Amino acid sequence: MPIPEIDPATLAQQFSGPPESRPVLLDVRFPQENAWVALPDSVLIPLPELDERHEELEAFRGKRVIVYCHHGVRSLDGAAYLLARGFDAVSLRGGIDLYSRAVDPSLPRY
Repeated sequence: MPIPEIDPATLAQQFSGPPESRPVLLDVRFPQENAWVALPDSVLIPLPELDERHEELEAFRGKRVIVYCHHGVRSLDGAAYLLARGFDAVSLRGGIDLYSRAVDPSLPRY
């Protein structure tokens, strides 16, 4: 079964609405990547730590979770992990790199 994805423009539209309707942004990159650039209000839990930090993820249950990484590969694994545990999760297609190029060029690229 394919992992659902969201494109950067659609994500940007969802964040233009009221705060209570916005999805959770889950960054599954490593801390040094997150320190370089991150989407506003995102939560950092590196992909290898998802299982050991599962209790933190419970706060997202019942909310849409947009999982992102650098290019959209690790986020597919992160979204699959959450979907398998009953979360409403999608992966950001192209990651923060495509988001920077397509939506917000002020975000640094690496």
